[in-house]
Amino acid sequence: MLKDKTILITGAASGLGKAWSKKFSDEGAIVFACDINEEGLTELKDHAIHTQVKDVSKPEHVQDFIKSAHTNTGRVDVLFNNAGMGFGYKVDSFPDGSFEHHVSVHLFGTVYGMRYALPLMQQQGYGRIINTISRNAETNAERTSAYAAAKAGIWSATRVAAKENRDHDILINMIIPGPTNTSIWGKDMPHLQSPGDTYPTARLLASFEEGGPTGKVYWDEKEYPMFNEENSILKG
Repeated sequence: MLKDKTILITGAASGLGKAWSKKFSDEGAIVFACDINEEGLTELKDHAIHTQVKDVSKPEHVQDFIKSAHTNTGRVDVLFNNAGMGFGYKVDSFPDGSFEHHVSVHLFGTVYGMRYALPLMQQQGYGRIINTISRNAETNAERTSAYAAAKAGIWSATRVAAKENRDHDILINMIIPGPTNTSIWGKDMPHLQSPGDTYPTARLLASFEEGGPTGKVYWDEKEYPMFNEENSILKG
């Protein structure tokens, strides 16, 4: 199902994005990957992956990334809005502009991706969009205010976009990777799962057939009920 599909992934220079880019490419997909980290993208070229240095907080960068993939292949089949980073400040002590920039990368970058990909997907009558979120959206962990706010915003925007496109064969869902050893922690966390361990869920969402779930959250290949009072993470 993935062979020759045009798959776009943001935040692909490390962690989840890099792992997904390699694995989708290995399955025969035509992968376009972007990140602000040019050095981190270099390794992907060995997998015949098209790489671009882009800042997803800038709408013109996102538009150009999506347009170039469409120009190259005539398709935009799957888009992963995955770019992001960690946030480690309390509300009363973050540097000027850092909260705004963090939300811009996570939330605005995701919205820009949907904004520019959806018209192309509507025109071709097919599309799958997967947005990376986190259980932090439903928690009050200290020093995560920008991260939690952005992920909660992505949840809301995704559900709205999914409903708006319910009459098209366009499915828009979200993925929770779970605790993963990525650069978002600012240090190596070898006790956590590797980025590649999340690929089965990413692949599942990219492969949904017509009439499949939309506006849903998935974690470990199963639907996850965000903001459900029964979630153990919310108790206490």
